[in-house]
Amino acid sequence: MKKTEVVKTNAMRQLDTAGIAYRTVSYEYDEQNLSGLHAAEQVGIPAEQVFKTLVTRGDKTGILVFCIPVDMELDLKKAAAVSGNKKVEMTHVKELLGLTGYVRGGCSPIGMKKKYPTYIDETAILFEEIAVSAGMRGEQILLHPEDLIAFVNAKEVDVTKEPTEDESS
Repeated sequence: MKKTEVVKTNAMRQLDTAGIAYRTVSYEYDEQNLSGLHAAEQVGIPAEQVFKTLVTRGDKTGILVFCIPVDMELDLKKAAAVSGNKKVEMTHVKELLGLTGYVRGGCSPIGMKKKYPTYIDETAILFEEIAVSAGMRGEQILLHPEDLIAFVNAKEVDVTKEPTEDESS
């Protein structure tokens, strides 16, 4: 099997342009298991350092982006409170590409079609580096959390809860 050279994603190009240091790590993804836990396992990084990007809709503010550790679940009540909404709900997976330019399993907080209000779990700054999707399945960007927070203008918040038994991502 031949290793192909990594194609620069929009997220990588934006970081390059901004002069932000990062590295990438590739992994084999499984269409049947696009979970962040699978990605963390494949790249050998602790799940609490790998952040999934979730796209939600607030009843007052519209589209919001949340980055949380892959081993946690978004607490929609906390998400609503920090974003000035009464209610926040997940967007439908069919809307993802149109809203962000990314597909499920490859959604990055960097380089979305539009700049949406972005929130990152406060635990991100506990680490020297964290991983987020590079904007395509099978590719992660590792960078300093402070650089990510500044670049996407994210707010550090507490919006997670322990996953329930039926949580699959």
